[in-house]
Amino acid sequence: MSRKNWDEYFLDIAEQVATRSTCPRLHVGCVIVKDKHIVSTGYNGSIHGHEHCDDVGCLTGEDGRCYRTVHAENNAVLHADRGLLLGATAYVTHEPCENCSKTLAQSGITRVVFRSAYPNKLNKYFLKDIEVIHLPKINEGIE
Repeated sequence: MSRKNWDEYFLDIAEQVATRSTCPRLHVGCVIVKDKHIVSTGYNGSIHGHEHCDDVGCLTGEDGRCYRTVHAENNAVLHADRGLLLGATAYVTHEPCENCSKTLAQSGITRVVFRSAYPNKLNKYFLKDIEVIHLPKINEGIE
C-alpha cells in the first residue's frame, strides 16, 4: 500500500469530521490546514443549544436547502484562530456553496480542495482568486 499524498490524507480526515453532522440531508466536513497542520475542523450542524435536524427534522426552504444548520466551512472558520487562516487550505467533503465560498475567501483561505461536486452557479464568483481542486475518490469519477 502506497502512502497517501497530503490532499488525500486531509480529505479523508474531512470525511471523518462529516460523520459528526446532525443534518441527515447531507453530511459535510471541513478541515482547515496550514503548513500541513490542522488549524480547525467543522461539520454542518445546528447552532449551539438549538434542536438538531436529526431530532426535529430539517428546516428546508423552497430551494431544497436546510436552513437549520451552520455549514461545515463556516463552523471551521468560526472555530479557528483568525491569524492561522491566512494562506491556509480548506479540505471539504463537498464543493462549497456560494455563502461558504464567500466566508472562505473573506477569511484568507487561498486553496480549497473538495471531494464531491455540488452544483452551484454562484460559488465561482467568490472562489475566483482561490485555487480550487476537485479530487473525487478514484472509484467515484468526476461528476
